[in-house]
Amino acid sequence: MTNNNLSVTLLYGGRSPEHEVSLSSAAGVLRALNDNTGHTLTVIGISREGHWFIQDLEAQLHHCREGLPLSIDTTAERRVVVIPGAGLARRNGSALATDCVFPVLHGSYGEDGTLQGLLEMAFIPYVGSGVVGSSVGMDKLRSKQLWQQNDLAVVPYLTTTRDEPAGGLHRRIQTELGYPVFVKPNAAGSSIGISRVAREEELEPALQRAFHVDSCVLVEAALPVREIETAVLGNETPRAFPPGEVIPTHEFYDYDAKYTDPDGAQLVAPADLPAQTAEQIMEISCRAFTAVAAAGLARVDSFIHRETGEVFLNEINTIPGFTPISMYPRMVQSGGVPYGELLQTLITLAMARRDEQSRIDYLAR
Repeated sequence: MTNNNLSVTLLYGGRSPEHEVSLSSAAGVLRALNDNTGHTLTVIGISREGHWFIQDLEAQLHHCREGLPLSIDTTAERRVVVIPGAGLARRNGSALATDCVFPVLHGSYGEDGTLQGLLEMAFIPYVGSGVVGSSVGMDKLRSKQLWQQNDLAVVPYLTTTRDEPAGGLHRRIQTELGYPVFVKPNAAGSSIGISRVAREEELEPALQRAFHVDSCVLVEAALPVREIETAVLGNETPRAFPPGEVIPTHEFYDYDAKYTDPDGAQLVAPADLPAQTAEQIMEISCRAFTAVAAAGLARVDSFIHRETGEVFLNEINTIPGFTPISMYPRMVQSGGVPYGELLQTLITLAMARRDEQSRIDYLAR
């Protein structure tokens, strides 16, 4: 079977605060897969409770064509199960043909390595990073530590847990960072749980908001920076595309600026950068991608200090927003790769990873 004639399963929804973001991203992906790739498509939605349901393809395509997010029909007869070593099956036990899964799941239980491990156990190839790349990419602290070990600069930061009194953290902030700072959950996306803190009295409510999402919290220096994003595509030898820039109209690029306020930010692709700076950021982004063992695709977010010009890595997103107007596909398209071709390339990269893994003898002694 060639990569031109595959059974591709689109997976979306999920147990995550970013559930709605996934529904919107998946609509763009489904329409482009249907219109551009020629693959046989299956659509599976995951409910907020974590249950999997096969969807009516034509009904979901209708949503796409109307410019609507996908929906999830949770009728019991549509339940799907994952069988270790055997793939996907309907509730009645009949197998679902699946050559490759295309996950469009943001946040927990989607891009944090848990789904990837499940698909590995079921012997199903999938688009994007593997277990390690997904879990490390979701873990901001571990990403930063790996980047620092590879001589890549990150914004000065601290970590804290619920056990540390806010007063003690305040003293550490004053000593090591200075205000203002950003307080953010360690493993969350879409700016969920993030606060900008300018003074001590704002610290406690910001911590409570972040701890509601994660038990580990990062505190980062709020430097005067430009927010730069870079699309990276590939496996062992990744390619970076010309960076884009996020210019928020809010105090920072928060959830509302990303998803609810149509005027929340200006997204510029490519960014207005000197050629040498753009090349530097692209090179740093590829190194960041490789350092965390990412694969397939990722959006690497970085900062340029407005006064010194220094480049800092911020974070990596291994399943970035994927509507046709999202920054990742826009940056790739500005680099000469159309949206439909991008999706086909991602499937090809997934199958290449499958072929590479098939060479491993897990029973060897």
